[in-house]
Amino acid sequence: MVKVGIVGGTGYTGVELLRLLAQHPQVQLQYITSRTEAGMPVAEMFPSLRGKVSLKFTTPDQSNLGECDAVFFATPHGVAMSQAKELLAANVKILDLAADFRLKDTLEFQKWYGMEHACPDILKEAVYGLPEINRAAIQKARVIGLPGCYPTSIQLGLAPLISNKLIQGKKIVDTQHFIADSKSGTSGAGRKAEIGTLLAEAADNFKAYGVKGHRHLPEITQGLKAIAGHEAVGITFVPHLTPMIRGIHSTIYARILGDGLEMDFQKLYDDFYWGEPFVDVMPPGSHPETRSVRGSNGLKIAIHRPGNSDTLVILVVEDNLVKGASGQGVQCFNLMFGFPETLGLDQIALLP
Repeated sequence: MVKVGIVGGTGYTGVELLRLLAQHPQVQLQYITSRTEAGMPVAEMFPSLRGKVSLKFTTPDQSNLGECDAVFFATPHGVAMSQAKELLAANVKILDLAADFRLKDTLEFQKWYGMEHACPDILKEAVYGLPEINRAAIQKARVIGLPGCYPTSIQLGLAPLISNKLIQGKKIVDTQHFIADSKSGTSGAGRKAEIGTLLAEAADNFKAYGVKGHRHLPEITQGLKAIAGHEAVGITFVPHLTPMIRGIHSTIYARILGDGLEMDFQKLYDDFYWGEPFVDVMPPGSHPETRSVRGSNGLKIAIHRPGNSDTLVILVVEDNLVKGASGQGVQCFNLMFGFPETLGLDQIALLP
């Protein structure tokens, strides 16, 4: 059994980790920390976990996280990097759901997150936790910076078009002018009191935000450049808030170039994701819905080329709390510890 701790267990990603890890056959939950709720039984705050999680919340000072084999951080940005050196010295593997180990450029991190990076040396060795792209590196990693929810949908939506895995150097789309029109449910903002996510504000409403610049944009760009293997990648990213609790829907547009005009894009995506346990490339003409992945670690992709024109439309859906956060964390955890990648993640999506 792998001993696991969770730092920051009271938010939405924290309780999602609890839901998944409590069902994982190779996990022994050791600690769940919360400064504000220390002493409270976890099942008192989250009755859905009664009979599944018997732990109480403890403060980080009361928790000997060094005796764990792995620690998940479901915390605000800046927390994981402040504890990383101590945990690594104790041979504890780290999986961070915040942004501390996503951006490789420390100046970019400071620009978008308003703080200096506390451990740039550890950042250098950290692996970006997107299994479909970085599986081999994740298996050897000590530190995982898990992707954001929007970046997961967009990078996996575009990867087959820009990776040399199948296109072998051909320029099939304009890689400098991608457009991602993305929508998220309110849980993506976290479990906190905020006017914009109050029921009276978010219900019966639909709005864009962060159009001038969103902190996920440099992460998306960094990831796409890494997949493409060159710097000639650009994207316009516009996020939207939708009146639902869970879900991401990204509609991505790409302009087809000469080498791609005769390409079978459906086959390209089918071949690229063949054998991937959590990516479902749907049949031609499909329109995936967010409810089709609710509560699961699945991501669904559909490819369209309206009117056989030079515009490719990629539709991507995922659950922002599972494949977009905690489920992807467990997927990486499985790879790091040599377990089957799907272990503890075979939940079927909830309908209705």
